[in-house]
Amino acid sequence: MHCGVWLRGLTALCCLLVVGAPTLRAGLYLSSESYADLPSQWRGFLLDQRTLRNIAVVPKAGADENPARTHYLQEAAKLEKKNPRNADDKADLGAMYIRLGDAGKAVELLRAAQREHPNHFFIAANLGTAWHMQGNLAQAADALREAVRLAPGKHQAAEQLHLKLVQQRMRAPRGGPADLDDLFGVRYGNDQGAFEPGKLAAAEKKKLPTRAAALAQQLALWLPADGMLLWQLGELANAYGDIRTAASLLDGCVVQFGMNHPELRRRRQALREAVDGLPKLQVGDKAQHEDKHAGTLAFRSKRPLVSRLDAAPLPPVSETGVNELPWQLFADTIVDTKFRPTFPKYLQELAGRKVALNGFIQPLGDDPEMTGFMFIEYPIGCWYCEMPDTVSIVYVELPPGKTAAYQRGLVRVVGRLTLNRSDPEDFLYAIRDARVGGVD
Repeated sequence: MHCGVWLRGLTALCCLLVVGAPTLRAGLYLSSESYADLPSQWRGFLLDQRTLRNIAVVPKAGADENPARTHYLQEAAKLEKKNPRNADDKADLGAMYIRLGDAGKAVELLRAAQREHPNHFFIAANLGTAWHMQGNLAQAADALREAVRLAPGKHQAAEQLHLKLVQQRMRAPRGGPADLDDLFGVRYGNDQGAFEPGKLAAAEKKKLPTRAAALAQQLALWLPADGMLLWQLGELANAYGDIRTAASLLDGCVVQFGMNHPELRRRRQALREAVDGLPKLQVGDKAQHEDKHAGTLAFRSKRPLVSRLDAAPLPPVSETGVNELPWQLFADTIVDTKFRPTFPKYLQELAGRKVALNGFIQPLGDDPEMTGFMFIEYPIGCWYCEMPDTVSIVYVELPPGKTAAYQRGLVRVVGRLTLNRSDPEDFLYAIRDARVGGVD
């Protein structure tokens, strides 16, 4: 597999249709969701935010549910069957309804739960975000005031910022494109007050809270379909000198969320022109760009959502059977600037053995009958028109003489895993002699 073919395949990802989503979804507290220390690296943050956003997307008739939505539906069904009576379970079920986009069900459940448990923080916070999801900002503000009153210290700042967001939007004039939320009392401009790529006036930077990026990321994980928060994050990335990320985030506001504020578009254009003047990133450079920090922003984690893989023991590797392969193992691969990959120990143990992996096909070319293809965890839309990380793609190769037709839904691949330790023009991982089938 030569680099030119590889890059053509990656470019093709940007031509897929973007999956739609509701215009606003609320945040929540759910015992099965835990977060790493924020701020997280931008790429990992955006991947997890997209996953959370798509949980609420109801598939069109005949289309497959995405895996994350299926998981939440199953967990909600288990809790419903249990007929929850304690406060924690009711808060969890309400949160699951919110994630699944059913605000009405969440409000009904959580209002009744709050009458029974008036001093339960998670119920109050989730009720506030359920009202927010419905667009009833007055009720959301009332509930969030209670959440702020009840919040433990570690949750206090984020709850206060959520309440501030709701209160500002209540006061915003109706009609026309919405202005950027003033979450931190900072004017995002240079010393002359004008927007400039990579610059923030020294006086304004002093006003910026130390945890501004972490708090804004938290809000955006709670409200993953809120484009205005993406604009806020773009301004923060620019304030810390990371114009590549700032340009990508503002691209997302326009391309992914259809935002048309004149100032947003002007800033986006200025950032795009500034990025065009930078040296081009080579294959593998993106991971290096975010390895420790971007601009002057120090990151505290690679991805914000703590995977179940972190807590669940992996099964022993089978020499003769088929080994289920978790996607998280790929994300934990590290590649340095000289293409010296460090693979997780468990992934190394699977090399040369038969594995099974569920995911989505991305063709490398236009041939309807494929002898090989890229395999990805989730279907990728034009996610800010950026290619996926090299560590997020598996090459699947069918046996000699065999072909497969492109399928849009979730599929299962079974074959022999190989790892690439030395060739920068090839994929990091391949599943060879593979067969493609449906997911049980």
